[in-house]
Formats: sequence, structure tokens, C-alpha cells
Amino acid sequence: MLHPHHSADPGNAQMNTPNPPNVPASPAAAHPAPAPPASKRPMVIGGIAVIAFIAIAMYFIVPGIYSERTDDAYVEAHLTTVTAKVPAYVQTLHVDDNAKVDTGRLLVELDPRDYLVLADVARANLAVAQGRRQESDDRVAIADADAGQARAELDVARANAVLASANLQRVHSVADARAVSSERIDTAQAAADTSRAAVSAAQTKVRSADAAAALARTEVLTAIASIAQAQAALTQAELNLSYTKISAVQGGTIANKTVEEGNYVQPGQALFAIVPAKPYVIANFKETQLQRIHPGQIATVGVDAYPHLDLKGRVDSIQRGTGSVFALLPPENATGNFVKVVQRVPVKIVFDDPEAFKWISPGMSVEVSVRVAR
Repeated sequence: MLHPHHSADPGNAQMNTPNPPNVPASPAAAHPAPAPPASKRPMVIGGIAVIAFIAIAMYFIVPGIYSERTDDAYVEAHLTTVTAKVPAYVQTLHVDDNAKVDTGRLLVELDPRDYLVLADVARANLAVAQGRRQESDDRVAIADADAGQARAELDVARANAVLASANLQRVHSVADARAVSSERIDTAQAAADTSRAAVSAAQTKVRSADAAAALARTEVLTAIASIAQAQAALTQAELNLSYTKISAVQGGTIANKTVEEGNYVQPGQALFAIVPAKPYVIANFKETQLQRIHPGQIATVGVDAYPHLDLKGRVDSIQRGTGSVFALLPPENATGNFVKVVQRVPVKIVFDDPEAFKWISPGMSVEVSVRVAR
């Protein structure tokens, strides 16, 4: 018979059996199991955050120590606007959009017929003026001959007057008045008077001949002036004729073409522009950045159109004046509502490497970083 306080289950008997008092406890009971190791993820994340912060700080602080940057920069170029100088119809157009041209290449031919006629008229007028000059020279020669003849006739008249006066004196000097008839005296007196009148007429003729010679010489001067005027008109006509052929004054690429064959163009009308092969960059730096920027410093140009492209250039010059000074409406600071605004000064960046020119075009946005000393 089982004891009522003992279970027949051996497991239960083992659980209800107390430990002997002199039996030592097991090691597991004396030392509890160690806690699982703490996670290192927070430390790793914190370290990464610190490194990222330092990298960001270095990105923004270190470049500012050794360089000056701006994103207010654009590509510029010395564009040449091709215009018409004379009114005419466009006869032949030798270029198309975005075509490359060399210096001196024929670009446009205007209808030259009207200007050919004007040049022919100017040549005819010049020939007429030269003919009048020759006529004037001939008149001078004739006038000089007439003046010489008049002087010779004056000399003859004076000689006759002297002779007539001498005869008259001889007639009056005869002592015996009865020896000389009154008729002879009257004849001598008339001859003397006639000779004096002939002298006066000869003198008048000499003065007239001299005046005619002076007039002929004046006509020569007038003819010379007419020749100069006709020559100037011919030069202008030939110049206008030459304007019917428009050539490139510099090499580059055709842009903004607004003309086609058959169009009627007016003087000063823009036909297209020539973009040169050497653009440059205008970077508008803040006035507080200019202290460390000087011509000759190395510049790095990043082009927005090509994010992975960095072009090397150098500072060429700094404009003497801020952009606001040359604005259409310059700011008026002498007012009561003045707010100080940091001004920007254009800095010109040029490229020495010809490879840079094939990537950029006028008007493109760029970012500029100038390497400066501390």
C-alpha cells in the first residue's frame, strides 16, 4: 500500500524530494547565464553620421578657403551682326543656319543692277567734268593770247601817240605862221588826238583781256572742283556697288539667320550673326569676393549642360564697375528707403585650350570656381 503523501510518479517523487543538506549546489545555480551582447548598430550609425558631418563640413568650408565660387555666370562672345548697307533684293544666299564660315567668305549677294547703272552715270559725269576742265584750260590759253595781243596794240598806240604829238609840236614850232597852213595844223592836231584815243582804247582792251584771262582761270578752278565732285560720286557709286556683296569680317558659325533669297533688305537691317570660335565666360562675383581674385588665377568652369565636364580657364580681367551701374535704370540710393544690397562685379574668364570651345556656346549657364591663395 502506497503512502498517501508520495506519488507513484517517479518524476513527482523527484520533485518532492528535498536536496540533501550537505550536497553543494550546481554551477549553473551558483552563476546565472550571461546576458546577450549589446548591439553595435547605434555606434556604427553614430560614427557614420559624424563622418558624414565632417565630410559635408569639409566640402563647404575647405573649398571656401582656397577658392571663390559663383553660379551667376554665363558664356559670352564677341558676336558680329551682319547687316545690309544698301537697299536691295537678296539675289543669292551662300550660307545656311549653323554653317561655319571663314574670314572673307562671301555670304550674301544683293541685286547689283541699280548700282551698276549709278556707277555708269557717275563715270559719265566724271568724263564730262574732265572735258570741261580741258575746255577751261584752252580758254585760259586763248585769253592769255588775247591779253598779249592787246598789250602789243597798246604799245603801237602809244608809239603812234608819241609820233603824232611830236608832229604836232613841230607844226607849232614853225616861226613863220604863214609857212604852215591851218589845214596842216588841224591834221596834226587830229592825228595827235586820234593817237591818244587809240591809246585809251588799247588800255581798255588790255584790261578786258586780263579780266577774260582771270575768268578763264576761275573756270579752271571750277572745273577742277567739278572733277573732284564727280570723282567722289563715282567712288560712292562703286562703294555702294561693292556693298551688294557681303563677306564675313571674322570666322565663326552662322546664328539667328533672319533672311532668305528674294527678301528686300534695308540699310541697317540685321541678316544674321556670326558667333566666333572663341567664347569666354562672364562670372558675376559678389563684391565681397573680389579681394582675393586677380587676373591670371586658374579657374574651373562647370557647364550646366554637361554636368560631368570641368573646363580649365584663367581670370582675364575684372570689370571696372558693377552690373547695376550699367543697367538701363541704375539704382537711386539717395532715398530714405535705402536697403544695402551686395553688388556683383563681372569677371572675365578665358580659355587657353581650344578643346573647351566646342562644348560651350554664348548664353549657356556655367558655374565658376577661382583658385585663390589663403
